[in-house]
Order: sequence, then structure tokens, then C-alpha cells
Amino acid sequence: MLIRDATSDDIEGILAIYNNAVATTTAIWNETEVDAANRAAWLKDHQMAGYPVLVAVENNVDGAVLGYAAFGDWRAFDGYRHTVEHSVYIRRDARGRGIGTALLRELVARARALGKHVMVACVEAGNTGSLRLHEKLGFVPTGLMPEVGAKFGRWLDLAFLQLTLDARATPDGLDASV
Repeated sequence: MLIRDATSDDIEGILAIYNNAVATTTAIWNETEVDAANRAAWLKDHQMAGYPVLVAVENNVDGAVLGYAAFGDWRAFDGYRHTVEHSVYIRRDARGRGIGTALLRELVARARALGKHVMVACVEAGNTGSLRLHEKLGFVPTGLMPEVGAKFGRWLDLAFLQLTLDARATPDGLDASV
């Protein structure tokens, strides 16, 4: 397996994983599948903002996309500029092979390299695999919002986890007492 930045050649693989998650899981709280133009615009938006979209691909001739991961702004207000929210999705038949762990580790490294302070995970509270993955990599549970979403005819709870990426005491890195 190889982890690299996504290109337009990866859109079909990303699209297949995304739409499978829409159709069969509560990992994505959308109920409508999207087309390749949607994912291409999503990729372009991330790239233009300077944020990574990573793919894990088979390390062979066809280089099939096994999973993808990305992060972006937590919220659009200036005060949140040091915080990012991420997502990681793995192709159904590739789960359990450590791909999510590898993608998330690389995302964390990229966020640190960009000078981000906190990475946030928003996970459907029943997704024990994702919760375990995040906790294994040092994410700490910080909150639960019961019944804020709905899919497949039932209410969904949203769990929040976060990872502090650096030890800065202040946003600009200076001693606040100065």
C-alpha cells in the first residue's frame, strides 16, 4: 500500500467509497449519492485551500484506491483557524488492514506541518471501529450530542473527539504574560 496526495485520476475510486458509505453506513450523514463532478469539485476546493486529500492505493500496476482521508476548516470563523476537522473512509473490502490508521497518522502529520493546533473528529457514536481508531491514536472524547442526526429511519448521536497537535500556550506561540 502507498499513501499519497490524491489527483483527479483518483476521483472514481474516491467516488465509489463515498457513495458506498452514503448507501450503506452512518459514517456519512448524507442520503443522496453524488457524481464524479461533485467529488472533483470537493478535491479542487481542498487543494485550493491548501488542505490535503490523501489516498491509500494498492502498490501495484492498477493502483486501486483503498481509502481516502482529508481535513478542512473546523468552522469558518477566524477564531477557529488553528483547528481542523478530518474524515477517513476505507473501501469496504479493505477494512481491517491498518489503512485507516496509516491515513490518519499522515493527516495528523500534515496538520502539524501546517501549524494547526487541534484536530477534531466527529463520529457517529455507534461507530465503535472509528472511535477505537481515534482513541488508539491519542484522540480524547470531548462530547456527545444525542439525536442530532437521522439516517435509515433512526436518530444518530454525534461523538466528538480531539487531538491536540502541539504544546503552544497561546495561538501565536508567545508567552501570554508578555
